[in-house]
Amino acid sequence: MKKITTLLFTIAVLQSQAQSPAEKLGATVLNIWKDTVPIGSNTKWSYDMGVTLKGFEGLWLNTGNAAWFTAIQKKIDYFVKDDGSIKNYEKDDYNLDMINNGKLVLLLYRVTGKEKYKKAADLLRSQLLSQPRTNEGGFWHKKIYPWQMWLDGLYMAEPFYAEYAMLFHQDTAFNDIANQFIWIEKHTRDPKTGLLYHGWDESKTQQWANKTTGLSPHFWSRAMGWYSDAIVDVLDYFPANHPKRKALIDILNRLVNALGKYQDKTTGVWYDILNYSGPNKEKNYLEASASCQFTYAIAKGVRKGYLPASKMSMAQKAYAGILKQFIKEENGKTVLTGTVKGSGLGGNPYRDGTFTYYMSEPVITNDPKGMGAFLLAANEMEMSKTQSLGKGKTVLLDRWFNSEKKKDATGAEVYWHYVWNDRSNSGFSTFGHVFEKYGAQLASLDVAPTAANMKTAAVYVIVDPDHIRDNPNPNYVTEKDAQTISNWVKAGGTLLLMANDSNNCDLKHFNILASKFGISFTDKSLNMVKNDIFEQGVVYPGDNNPIFKTTKKMYLKEISALAIQSPATANAVKDGDVIIATANYGKGKVLAVGDPWLYNEYADGRKLPAEYENYKAAEDLVQWLLSTPKK
Repeated sequence: MKKITTLLFTIAVLQSQAQSPAEKLGATVLNIWKDTVPIGSNTKWSYDMGVTLKGFEGLWLNTGNAAWFTAIQKKIDYFVKDDGSIKNYEKDDYNLDMINNGKLVLLLYRVTGKEKYKKAADLLRSQLLSQPRTNEGGFWHKKIYPWQMWLDGLYMAEPFYAEYAMLFHQDTAFNDIANQFIWIEKHTRDPKTGLLYHGWDESKTQQWANKTTGLSPHFWSRAMGWYSDAIVDVLDYFPANHPKRKALIDILNRLVNALGKYQDKTTGVWYDILNYSGPNKEKNYLEASASCQFTYAIAKGVRKGYLPASKMSMAQKAYAGILKQFIKEENGKTVLTGTVKGSGLGGNPYRDGTFTYYMSEPVITNDPKGMGAFLLAANEMEMSKTQSLGKGKTVLLDRWFNSEKKKDATGAEVYWHYVWNDRSNSGFSTFGHVFEKYGAQLASLDVAPTAANMKTAAVYVIVDPDHIRDNPNPNYVTEKDAQTISNWVKAGGTLLLMANDSNNCDLKHFNILASKFGISFTDKSLNMVKNDIFEQGVVYPGDNNPIFKTTKKMYLKEISALAIQSPATANAVKDGDVIIATANYGKGKVLAVGDPWLYNEYADGRKLPAEYENYKAAEDLVQWLLSTPKK
């Protein structure tokens, strides 16, 4: 009873705080799920749950509100047991749909480090190792659908497969992943329209399959929506230098070009059967889930640089149409209408793939596939509003002065502690997402800075330089390094220096650099928080702060107080001690703070009480860092 009461309170709070369309619909989802989070006899390990939870992940990242993360964890924890087994999952069914939730399992493993999530992810990965395949190597959609590849299956399996391969260094898997997209496009793409048929039967024995080509008869929009979303999500994990990365981007461009021809000119959204003009064509209808999926793929594709910027107009028109056509207010709640409940091929009762069949499937309100697709699209469209600030700018994170490594689950040495890719408490993934939210690209520098390797950076971040206790062979800042970096700032770069207290950071050599800008990190340690007595770590940026324009209260612990002189000026002060300082230097600018305070533990909302606005502080800081320095 206590857990349900807490959830109901959370729903009420989220509904009262909701501002964006995604937050409003997300609150509706939680209200629908209130009887099945965290428990419920009718809960299934179903792929549509995973679609919705990926939407929650985006809400968490875009708002810093950990209630969305908590909802993910409660839902997944109903299924994933301590030994890594998964309730209601049967590996031997070889059903690709059942892989989709693995994306959330990996999220939870990366954030919490709990071994049960690793074991569950391993179980799902083991299914792919023995998944039946076509003669060419394409995954069967399900064991009960022999020799068949469906577009849907690419979304269900490949993003999980790619993230797993990235995390656990299974580099040869990326050829297999790319080939799944390449092969199914080869078999299902119609050369006349550029659209992709829903399914392909290699054996050509299915009633729905063309006896010559093996293809299903129609272009079902949600199938292409699954496929397009799968491409942009897989590319998040695909090695930048992989020879088949370009093939995936080319496929995405071909598909989006084709979709542009069939986007409804009046509403901006898409029909369930994209180009149908045969008998009873008037029964065809505008469909919500596919329209959301296309919007997500196009908006993310543009943001990531896979698609030309001109394609953003397609997403904008579609999103406006979605809000007008499908988003409604009913009984004080935001709902999504217009989603077809399901469409497939074969099975029992048999689905023959005809237009009459597709039109016979019910169209419902608040279908989880549609709601999840809307959340994904809406999260991307929210990010599109802030992209211009950092467009074309690279934020370069030092991994030379702070070069801590540890062994991961495979025994490989990996960078950790304030790095972009680390989603655990000590990582900078939340901070990195905020930079991406404002249009910047992320990069890391694993060698000493030079004029050449810093040339394309707009912002350079150095955090917590190693001392001997962190790294047996630390790369200390030298006078040469300091001169290189200060010259870069003078030419117009923006430098962020984040130290730590003297027990946890090499301040002596770091000050060779900081002193160029009138700043010195001292041995005086502030805000030495005991346990979780959070009020001991409070910092008030003050009214009319030129950087923290929206932030009223921050949390920083174990701070190295700053001593400053010209050209540095204080930005945040506590009890007479400088916490944050800035300096204008030539055409560039510098910010220094005696704490790496925007690492995940104190930025992603999971630990701090909501009164400490560290996520908001990250947004304010990122906007200042990405703004053009005053001349």
